[in-house]
Amino acid sequence: MAIVKVTLREKKISKGRKSLYLDFYPPIPHPETGEPTRREFLRLYILEKPKTPFDKQHINETLKIGESIRQKRENFLNKPEIYSQYEKEQLRLKELGEQCFIEYFTKLANKRKASNHDNWVSALNYLDTFTNGNLKFADLNQKFLEDFKEYLLTTKSNRSNKTTLSQNSAVSYFNKVKAALKQAYKDGVLQYDLNAKVKSIKVVETRREYLTIDELNKLVKKDCNNPLMKRAALFSALTGLRFSDIQKMVWGELEWVKDQGYFLNFNQKKTKGVEVLPISEQAYLFTEGPENPKDMPQDKPVFKGLKYSAYHNKHLFQWIGAAGITKDIRFHCFRHTFATLQLFNGTDIYTVSKMLGHKDLKTTQIYVKIVDEAKRTAMSRIKLDM
Repeated sequence: MAIVKVTLREKKISKGRKSLYLDFYPPIPHPETGEPTRREFLRLYILEKPKTPFDKQHINETLKIGESIRQKRENFLNKPEIYSQYEKEQLRLKELGEQCFIEYFTKLANKRKASNHDNWVSALNYLDTFTNGNLKFADLNQKFLEDFKEYLLTTKSNRSNKTTLSQNSAVSYFNKVKAALKQAYKDGVLQYDLNAKVKSIKVVETRREYLTIDELNKLVKKDCNNPLMKRAALFSALTGLRFSDIQKMVWGELEWVKDQGYFLNFNQKKTKGVEVLPISEQAYLFTEGPENPKDMPQDKPVFKGLKYSAYHNKHLFQWIGAAGITKDIRFHCFRHTFATLQLFNGTDIYTVSKMLGHKDLKTTQIYVKIVDEAKRTAMSRIKLDM
């Protein structure tokens, strides 16, 4: 094999500049076309006639860069085995380690949709703050992850400097980072499965508030400054639907079948599961639709104009307070109410789990604990004088 001589040369171009290029002899195959070529332009430029010390310094530095590239090209062309396979792999891993994990995490977050995307973005915000936006893959190790875990468990919430980030939020955000690590391992960016070496933050069981049937009846009778919010909340209590699913529901997803009643055919926004849910006539009344939903424009939202914000939630809280209910009730509590009342009234946990669209029965079991506690409290109310 002939030795290839590589020379750094200059070519005059416009505006008193010279372009640096490499001259190969004998010619080498062009990397794209395969045709023999003698030139490779480096996109490095110097002045033909420097006028200032700065110009001269720039020329010297640019020529050094050009010479470094020339030397590397000549070594590569004349000594193709200059690096062993092991050394090549080490160089590859070093290059991967220099990549930014924050940028990688951002790309993964942007692939998520709806509420899951929001959770990924929130996790990204805490990660970005903790690292000042500078985190290479090479910096990732068990100590870093343990430090980040501790940070999440002690830092203030981005929503309020007065409160610490809740533990379950910390659980969610840390799990997003673990998911990104797992994906990086699958993509070959990480050499080993770092995710598997670090434990998740322990989930803390939170109290799930719910309404009794008497409290629901009080709300039915009490006016609300936002009638749309009232109808949607009571619809949730009778169907178990999430706010996001109620908000996006269109008339085309509702169906009336003679002698069977009403059904809802929809894709859950959170879990992406396809569901067919029978709904009661009483629940359907809160849609304020005609007897047959097919008589409505099929692409029109059932609860058109329903919004979730601090302003709209204020109407919800005022309505609940006006009904004499002192519990801390949010919109999602109406879904909890549906699940709890179903179990109170004897519906088996498997059926409740299916109606809620849970993928895992364990998610539904939290409601069983609520019912058991309520039964225990009820039993203790009967006491004898002894």
